[in-house]
Amino acid sequence: MENSQSLNPKEVYGPILGNRWIQLISAVVAMIMIANLQYAWTLFVPGLTEAFGASRTAIQFGFTLFIWFETFAQPIEGYLLDRFGPRLFFTAAGIMVGVGWTAMGLVQSLSALYFFYALAGLGAGFIYGGSVAVAIRWFGDKRGLAAGIIAAGFGAGSAPFIPIIGSILSSSGITAAFVSTGIFQGIVILIVAQLLRYPPGAAKHAAHAKADDNDPNRGFKPWEVLRQPQFYLIYIMFLFMTIGGLLLTSNAKPFAKDVGVLNYFVILGVTFDRIGNGGGRVFWGWLSDKFGRENIMFVGFTLNAIFTATFPFFGTNGWGYVIWMFLMMATWGELFSLFPSLNADRFGTTYAASNYGLLYSAKGFGGIFGGVVATAIASSYGWTVVFVASGLLAFASAVGALIVKKLPKPTRPGMSIDQGISEGI
Repeated sequence: MENSQSLNPKEVYGPILGNRWIQLISAVVAMIMIANLQYAWTLFVPGLTEAFGASRTAIQFGFTLFIWFETFAQPIEGYLLDRFGPRLFFTAAGIMVGVGWTAMGLVQSLSALYFFYALAGLGAGFIYGGSVAVAIRWFGDKRGLAAGIIAAGFGAGSAPFIPIIGSILSSSGITAAFVSTGIFQGIVILIVAQLLRYPPGAAKHAAHAKADDNDPNRGFKPWEVLRQPQFYLIYIMFLFMTIGGLLLTSNAKPFAKDVGVLNYFVILGVTFDRIGNGGGRVFWGWLSDKFGRENIMFVGFTLNAIFTATFPFFGTNGWGYVIWMFLMMATWGELFSLFPSLNADRFGTTYAASNYGLLYSAKGFGGIFGGVVATAIASSYGWTVVFVASGLLAFASAVGALIVKKLPKPTRPGMSIDQGISEGI
């Protein structure tokens, strides 16, 4: 069997498409184009609440639906990406993202808003899972860094758009903001889709799994991963970490409005939290390659727990809001570089998209707690309860990282314990 190590990518794809940095940059651009779908949403919430005459909780249900469709479909999307490669599915995703986000500015009912936000979420899921798979397949020697760069595209990608969207919302309203960014994002994704490839031999390895069952270099299949107890510990850690960031992402502006932070500082805070989010993903991912995935998880997640729990105390004035937004996201976004890398370290890259899709579905449950549930609790008990509870969950995830570190690498039939620990499957 030929694998990615026995084929020269530049001979197969040419000097441009066979360059792994070109592939990485292309995937990053695609990730930037879906960043607004999640991270600019908070800017639209007050206007949508007024336009539809609906409660804040009803509007935030749209955000929860987006997270569900972005995440819960990923195991299936990952399976298709592993078998057929990214180009076809990124093309379909570009259409779904462009149509979905654009239509959100034209709809006249909440049900239509929910439908098109979910459609955009489905497309975003293809792009997210496919981009991460591209990174860890092409950069087996630098998984943390590559996954961090990819994740930074999503985490920081909306930063240059935030002031623009804020300006459009102020001058032209919701419709113009959705339509202009939706069309632009869809077109760019369609262009990028034509460039993306997996390393030669990678797709074949996944597609012909039955022939590879005795290959010690084959990674775990999804159903083999689901038999591993430590996968569920990692899953719970991922879930706990997603809640705080999604809480902030969906409620940054509503929180600011409730505590009296001026809109100028809201725009500045959301912009800086994008920078912290993106930069943190690269920084912590790079550190994890040097000092170990679990060690860096413990440090980063503990810091995030502290910043999240103290946000209601220090983030209630203009500059405190900006600084704490930056600190929270700079210590939160790394989960999207550390977890896919940890997943590949433990279970291999052969089924990278499928297996990370299983893990990434935890974000869907995080969206429920960080979106609708958190908003409802905050309405009844205040923001302090919500953010302190989220901080405690982040610390529990940090402790979980130390437990994972003590566990041996999993093995499957045909693989010795030494292989499971030493090989870069």
